[in-house]
Amino acid sequence: MSLRPQTMAPVPNETTRVARAAFPQGNIYIRLRDELGVLFADEDFAALFPTRGQPAVAPWRLAMVTIMQYVEDLSDRSAADAVRGRIDWKYALSLELTDPGFDSSVLCEFRARLVSGNAEQLLLDKLLDVCRERKWLKARGRQRTDSTHVLTAVRALNRLQCVGETLRYALNSLAAAAPEWLREHSKPEWVERYAERAVDYPVEPGKEKRRALAEQIGVDGDALLSAIYAAPAPAWLREVPAVEMLRRVWVQQFCINAESLRWRTDKEGIPASRAVISSPYDADARFARKGTTQWIGYKAHLTETCDDDFPHLITNVETTAAPIADGEATPVIHQALKKKNLLPEKHIVDTGYLDAELLVTSQRDYEINLLGPTRPNYRWQAQEATGFEAKHFQIDWERQQATCPLGRTSVRWKPSVDRSNNEVVHIMFSQTDCQACSSRHQCTRGVARMITVRQQAHYEALQAAREREATDEYKAE
Repeated sequence: MSLRPQTMAPVPNETTRVARAAFPQGNIYIRLRDELGVLFADEDFAALFPTRGQPAVAPWRLAMVTIMQYVEDLSDRSAADAVRGRIDWKYALSLELTDPGFDSSVLCEFRARLVSGNAEQLLLDKLLDVCRERKWLKARGRQRTDSTHVLTAVRALNRLQCVGETLRYALNSLAAAAPEWLREHSKPEWVERYAERAVDYPVEPGKEKRRALAEQIGVDGDALLSAIYAAPAPAWLREVPAVEMLRRVWVQQFCINAESLRWRTDKEGIPASRAVISSPYDADARFARKGTTQWIGYKAHLTETCDDDFPHLITNVETTAAPIADGEATPVIHQALKKKNLLPEKHIVDTGYLDAELLVTSQRDYEINLLGPTRPNYRWQAQEATGFEAKHFQIDWERQQATCPLGRTSVRWKPSVDRSNNEVVHIMFSQTDCQACSSRHQCTRGVARMITVRQQAHYEALQAAREREATDEYKAE
């Protein structure tokens, strides 16, 4: 399908007459066309289409249909029917009443072009341009971000079901791509063993029986991979997507060497959830848990304006793998908003999007005031609210020394890196001073006190944010 940009046509007179008669008060699509005009132009999508071939349906219309079908939660077929039969849709799309529309498959192909061309944000960005022109949107205001889970369109599988379904997927793909080769290199029992979906065949209870079944599947899959990667096998077999999926899943789920194949347990090491393939039919979907919610799929981070005198408009959408921490999305969101010239002055987030480092980098790199609840201090001195926590110590960063609430100075200053790869400083006090201190029970349960703090800029930003949380202004925000 090639793109041949056309001049934007006005709404046909007969379509206008009938639409006004049918909807004298208008409706959402008629108002959309009247108030905002045509949001897109064919030229916006030129990079997604070749210059030769059969003419494509006008992409500006497909973009509008994509938005309208989302508003009504319509399938592609229902959306195509609406283009053919609904007066308000024909009005929004500048179509004659007699226009026959297009086949529903065109919508799926259009979305595939957006994804393959990395143009997913194009529809939103063009709408934001219109909102900016209408003075409904401004930079350096207030925006907020939160995330929601996105379910992948596959069945949730446990580890045993996943390996069984992955092998079945590979066998079915090879049966279509290389039936003669598969017939020569498969075992007769595989037909019965993997004919049904992995979720359908019964599994006997008991840890050892499940492990035995898993290792039987593992041996069968390893035999298939060995045949595919043997020298006589056609090289193109290794490029079949289902074969590559089989190889990746087997590396993750089994310990394989020349002598044996074993089902991975905690002892052998199971990859982290952000790396484990959860279904052979979606290589990027991952298992995640947030609070009481667990799912397989992705996570969408939605950012919207929240100024009192302006409409609330979504300004950015970032999609990540489900297990990715919210904080990893914060700098990505800021960079995306910078490209759109829509950076906020105040960015309101929940705890997941905020830590000491992000407080500093958001202000330093983007002049953004990151506002949200910080993670609480879980040390017993802070939890009991009767002891001396780190904030009660005076820190002299230049002299690399700290003074405790009773005036004793530290004897050791040791820069280090914690388990989360954060730069920290371990500050230690004298055992002699601590043992003789009358307030030792409020300070330490060991022989001497040691406090661990982040590097200066991060520590000071975190303390300022915690102090801010006690103010009336913060509570109002």
